[in-house]
This record gives sequence, C-alpha cells and structure tokens, in this order.
Amino acid sequence: MDPLERTTKTKSYPPMPAEPARRVLITGGAGFLGVNAAHHMIKAGWYVTLLDNLSRPGTERNLKWLITRYPDRATFIKEDVRNAGALAEHVRQQDAIVHLAGQVAVTTSLVDPNTDFDVNARGTLNLLEAVRLHNHDAPFLFASTNKVYGQLDESNSACKETQPLDFHSPYGCSKGAADQYVRDYSRVFEMNTVVLRQSCIYGAHQYGTEDQGWVAHFVHSILQERPLTIYGDGSQVRDLLDARDLSALYAAAIEKIGITRGEIYNVGGGPENQRNLLEVIDQIGELTGKKPQFTFAGWREGDQKFYVSDVSKARRDLGWEPKIDFDRGLRELVSWAESVS
Repeated sequence: MDPLERTTKTKSYPPMPAEPARRVLITGGAGFLGVNAAHHMIKAGWYVTLLDNLSRPGTERNLKWLITRYPDRATFIKEDVRNAGALAEHVRQQDAIVHLAGQVAVTTSLVDPNTDFDVNARGTLNLLEAVRLHNHDAPFLFASTNKVYGQLDESNSACKETQPLDFHSPYGCSKGAADQYVRDYSRVFEMNTVVLRQSCIYGAHQYGTEDQGWVAHFVHSILQERPLTIYGDGSQVRDLLDARDLSALYAAAIEKIGITRGEIYNVGGGPENQRNLLEVIDQIGELTGKKPQFTFAGWREGDQKFYVSDVSKARRDLGWEPKIDFDRGLRELVSWAESVS
C-alpha cells in the first residue's frame, strides 16, 4: 500500500519508535524546504515528524520519497497550522521545532490577503502558543523572508539584519508579523526562538510555480519547452542558496541555541552567488541544451529589483556559510528535474 494512503487527519504513519534519538517537528515538512531539512536531520541522527496539509503541488510526491527512503526515521501527520487545537499534542516530546509551513507567494497574498494572514501570521502564533504552553524550552526556528525589508533602495549592497523593516505586500505583512512574534516570544516569554530571513532557495524536490520557487519553475519550464513570462526587465538580482546549505544552517542554529536564541539572521547565497533572472535563464539553456522561450510583462507589486543577503552574522555566530556554489547547485537541480520529468 502507498504510504500516503495510510495517513489520516489525526494519525501518523509510521508510528514513532518507543525510544528514538532526538526528535524534530518540521511544519510544512512535505514541502521543498521541509523534505530537504528532514533528509539532512535524519542523516544527522534525528527522528523527524513531518506536519503538512499537503495543499501545495508536489508535496505528496516529496512525502512518498522521504517515507519510502526512511520508513523507520520519519512520521507524517496531516494537519494544518491554522487548526490551533490540534497542535499541542504534536509539539510535545519534540526536541526542536522547525516552522516552515506557510503561504509562500506575494501574488497569492494580493488575491487573498485573509488566507495569507491566517496561514502566515495566525498559524505561526498558533504554533508559538502551543510550544510556549507545552514544550517551552524547545528550540523554535522560523523561516521568515527577505520580503520583510520591502523594496529597499537601489544601493546594490548586501542587506544586513539592521536594515529597517518596511513590509510591502500582504505577504510581507503576514510574514513580517510572524517574524516579530517569533522574535518577541524569546524576549517576553524567554523561549528559544530564532528568526531566519531567507532569500531565494532552490534545489532538488522543488517543483516551483510562476509565483514562487522561480529557479525551479524556470528549470522545469525550459526542460518541457514551455514559454516563460519574465515580469519586469529580467535584471532583478537575487542571491541564490541551495536547500542543502540551508538545511545545514537549521541544524547549526539548533545545536548552538545558546548563541542563536532570540537572534535574527539573513540567510542566502551571499554576494558570491548573486545572479539576475536573465543570467539564470541563459545558464539553464546551456545546461539543458534547449533554447529558452520567454516574453516580458510589467513589474509585479513587491518585487525587489536587488536583494542580496549579508550572511556575515551567521558566519560569525555559527561558522556557517554557503558551501554549494550556484553553478554546481543549478547543474544538480537540472539533473534532478530531468530525472523526475
């Protein structure tokens, strides 16, 4: 029987062993970031519980891959962080919480701000409260976003954590509110919370859409010879980070919670891995041997023309920095995408 057919709203598959090693709960655990984090943590000896509502395309495929690969090291719970009453039982007995669940697209937030708020802001508060009341001392990592900084100026310099917040879009507001709740719960409730303001993450198990996960969206579209729409002029610059490097940062932030507690970190590929959209499209074309097809459309609300993370704080506190350069990471993403096409 397919592992997914044996899951229900309230039960998990497979059952957790009586005495696992350390346990980590990953919300959004069947998503792209979640499955990469779970894979990393399992290899490091953790027992992983994945909590996900499976609403995003590709999550069932990711979940099946992980459960099949590690049937004795992972548990899946089908649940939604908006369901506050169900969260207490899932956070108990966990040695760490990695909160990745969320509404992930600026464009979706513009169409449906209420759902965006309910998932990102209210959902995060629900989880924080569950942990505060039922597992107070567990390290709690939150995946925030560079969108909390808004449009930024055009200085083209790497962004530090001291950059003033300037939410721009409902998505920026909902993630920004959650970001500040997570930070403040460390100060007022003395919880072990950490905020990670993430830039453009890419890698295997990312299916991507036009609205979010643009590197993978470009890769899958070019492989399948589907035309792309480039919003703006294609000169937008981002620093690109492989999900495997991000997963290593999650683990380091948990291991060094005495240092990271209450802190905020900008997390991305840094200046060494910055590219603009047209450069990435050209690279994908070279790697796939296919000619990318694309047209241009107007700029989208909330789209930053330049964003590169200054990762020096994470380097200083955690000894962390990106290990996988973008050329290698993109090559391996293309290889994975070809294997699942």
